[in-house]
Amino acid sequence: MTSQQSAAPRICVPAPRPAPAQRLRALLLSPNAIRTGSVAVFFVIWEYYGRRMDPIFMAPPSAIFGAAVTLIQSGALEKAMMQTLWPFAVGMVLTVVVGILLGIVMAQWRTLEYVLDPFINALYAIPRIALVPLIILWAGLEFAGKVTILVSVAIFPITVNTYAGIRDVRGSMLEIGRAYGATEWQIFWKIVLPAAVPFIMAGVRLAVGLAIIGIIVAEFFTAISGLGGMIVEYANVFATAKLFVPIIVIALIGVILTELVMWLERRMSRWRTLERERL
Repeated sequence: MTSQQSAAPRICVPAPRPAPAQRLRALLLSPNAIRTGSVAVFFVIWEYYGRRMDPIFMAPPSAIFGAAVTLIQSGALEKAMMQTLWPFAVGMVLTVVVGILLGIVMAQWRTLEYVLDPFINALYAIPRIALVPLIILWAGLEFAGKVTILVSVAIFPITVNTYAGIRDVRGSMLEIGRAYGATEWQIFWKIVLPAAVPFIMAGVRLAVGLAIIGIIVAEFFTAISGLGGMIVEYANVFATAKLFVPIIVIALIGVILTELVMWLERRMSRWRTLERERL
């Protein structure tokens, strides 16, 4: 072949598309499809057996949906959610901030660790439900009491995980930072804290579930209000269909918050990788 002759053009053969049956099978076996299917089967079984049981003991999903519509139209559900979510949000912010700060302080300064460690261990071992009467006596029955109970229940996983994450950083990583002339603040911000992010976020995930338990327990024992108050009210009059409404709302709040924390954890992990590459 001479130099004046051009090379033969390449023929791009498209990859064969999967058959419709294969695409359908892949769709049906996808994780989201399996999750949706399992939930649908659960509700069908619940509806079937719920209609055949005494309504005092069990209510089918259709009756719960009707009760939810009634509560939404009357404004009772919205009012209860606001009474629960406002102290929950404030308590959760305090839990995360104070828990992370306590973990950092205990991990970075040995003297403060020796001072605080006995109190952290003692409070962690005490069932927080036993402290509720004292918390009510000190903080009252309203907003402050709810927030205090929530923080007392949810703060320990964040504190312990933050402490463990910071102490888990290897000495070689710290020595590399010092060899490059990094200050203690730069070492903490660019090495120690990014390495502790997975531990901290795992603690936050645990704290979310405990915080939901804490706020509902607080509403049981303090002012009977919010979603916890609805549960007590409808349980006392055996209104089972209405009783399930706040329970399901609480479960949905927990799922949404857990997914949000997992999303934040993925974002923070990307930030940690970028910081390591820059270092």
